[in-house]
Amino acid sequence: MTEQVQDHDGHDEDRRDFLYIATGAFAATIGAAAIWPFIDAWNPSADVLAQASTEVDLGAIEEGQSVTVVWRGKPVFIRHRTGTEISSADEPPDGLPDPQSDGDRVLKPEWLVVVGICTHLGCVPLGQKVGENRGEFGGWFCPCHGSHYDTSGRIRKGPAPRNLEVPEYAFLTDTSIRIG
Repeated sequence: MTEQVQDHDGHDEDRRDFLYIATGAFAATIGAAAIWPFIDAWNPSADVLAQASTEVDLGAIEEGQSVTVVWRGKPVFIRHRTGTEISSADEPPDGLPDPQSDGDRVLKPEWLVVVGICTHLGCVPLGQKVGENRGEFGGWFCPCHGSHYDTSGRIRKGPAPRNLEVPEYAFLTDTSIRIG
C-alpha cells in the first residue's frame, strides 16, 4: 500500500503538485492565446501573398510585341523579341555602365522579361506601346533624365547606374511563364 505524504497542515502534496502544474499549463495557454494576434499580425496579408508570383500566357504575344504585367506592385515588361532585336542584343559593346551579356539576362532568346522601373530615379520608361519613343538603342527610353536602354534592357546612355532588373521567372510551358 502506498503511503500518502501530508504536509504539516494535513494536505496531500501530490494534489498540490497537480494543481500547480494544471494552473501553470492553463496560464501558459491563456498567455499564448493572448499574444497570438500580435504575432499573426507580422505575417504578410492575403493580397501580398497573392502577388508573390504571377503566371503569364505568352501565346497571345506576337513577335515584336510588348506587354506589361504587374508583379508585386511593379510593372514587368515582357517583350517577344524579333530576330533583329536578338542579334542587336547579342553583341554588347565595350564600356557599358553595367556590363552583362544578353545570355545572362534571358532564359530563351526570343523572350525578354524585365522590371519596368528605371534604375536612376524609379520612373517607368517609355517603349512598351506602339509608337512610343524607344530611345537610341531600340529598347526603352526614360524621358525624365534621358536614360536609354537597349533590346536586352541594358543601360546604354544616360544617368541610370544599372540595367533594368530581371525578375526571377521560369517557363512553365513553351507559352507560359511564372514570375516570382
